[in-house]
Amino acid sequence: MTRFEHANITVLNIDAATAFLLNAAPDFRIKVDNTFDDGRRWAHIGNSHCYFALQEPHEMNSSEDTRHPYQNIGINHIGLIVEDLDKIQEKLLALGYEQNGEIMREKHGRRLYFYDKAHFEWELVEYSSDKEEERYFYE
Repeated sequence: MTRFEHANITVLNIDAATAFLLNAAPDFRIKVDNTFDDGRRWAHIGNSHCYFALQEPHEMNSSEDTRHPYQNIGINHIGLIVEDLDKIQEKLLALGYEQNGEIMREKHGRRLYFYDKAHFEWELVEYSSDKEEERYFYE
C-alpha cells in the first residue's frame, strides 16, 4: 500500500509554518530544526506517520509570496485530517489566524480553510465516517 510520508515545501517563514502546524495538529511535533552550513534553515514537523519538510528560500528576494494561488503553478493549499474541527477552529481564531470562509459541510465531513501568519493556506478536514467511499464522495 502506498502512503504519504512527507512533503518538502519552501516557506517564507519556518517559524510561522511551524507555529500553525503545531496548533492545528496537536499530535505534530518538531522532529528536527537545523541549519545547513550555508545558513539556510530547515525543519521537519509531523508525527510518527508523516511530516512536512520545511525549508526557507536559498535567497530571499522578497518577504512576500508573489505567487497567486489557484492561478500560478504550485501548491494552492495542503489539507490535514483533524479531530474536533470546532476546537481547532476556536484555538486558531484565538491565536489570531485568519479563517478563509465558513465551515463547508458535506454529508460525511466538514472542512475549513485558514491562513498561517505567512499567508499560506491550510485546509482542515474532519470526517464523520471511516469508509473511503463516504469520505471522498462529493455532491
